Amino acid sequence: MPQHSRLASFVVGAFCVGHLYAQGLSQWKDPSTHSTRFVTVDKNVQVEVLDWGGLGRSIILLAGGGFTAHVFDDFAPKLAASWHVYGITRRGFGTSGYSATQTPAERLGEDVVSSVAKNHPDRIAGMVYLDAAYSYAFDNGKGANVNEMQALRAPKPPPPGPTDLASFTALRKYYERVNGFRFPEAELRQQWVSSSSGSVSKQRDFPGGASGFCPVALSSELRRNVR
Repeated sequence: MPQHSRLASFVVGAFCVGHLYAQGLSQWKDPSTHSTRFVTVDKNVQVEVLDWGGLGRSIILLAGGGFTAHVFDDFAPKLAASWHVYGITRRGFGTSGYSATQTPAERLGEDVVSSVAKNHPDRIAGMVYLDAAYSYAFDNGKGANVNEMQALRAPKPPPPGPTDLASFTALRKYYERVNGFRFPEAELRQQWVSSSSGSVSKQRDFPGGASGFCPVALSSELRRNVR
């Protein structure tokens, strides 16, 4: 098959998957008080940006651990009393776009400027880092890398059973039981597929999962569009 034909097939296929994904989410209304926009950060890649509004200087919330910006749905409105609050879903997760790259860390750095406190201190006024559980977060070349950390295979709680998957309300209660807190339903709907009956079908497989880096500030493209 000619290269242009393969590319066309990929683009059409990606569009269909994205359309069905968005269509499934559209049947349920997210109660969080944010608006949603998509900012182009690369060729054929748009990143989802949630805007909760608010007064004061801008504060950017960035999810780690493979989550989307919707994980902040319950928390972000509380910050909006003092800040203008945004959340960004990294490429390869949720409804944000994705394109493969040989340098995923650098590409995410262009999207959301990784290690900004060290390399771009002029772009932010301050940073709060809450995801420092892994040695490679310090990036001193001496800690374990991502693959080594994943190979440790820490004990995991039992997976949700049929009762837990009967509805997203039941799934929220499952996560509260095993984690001690509830995820926003919008985040669970980003992570899991809803069946036609309203039950929870299966977990989504995001292409960005293989490059789970946690960026910490805005790129120039996002900074021009998020104000």
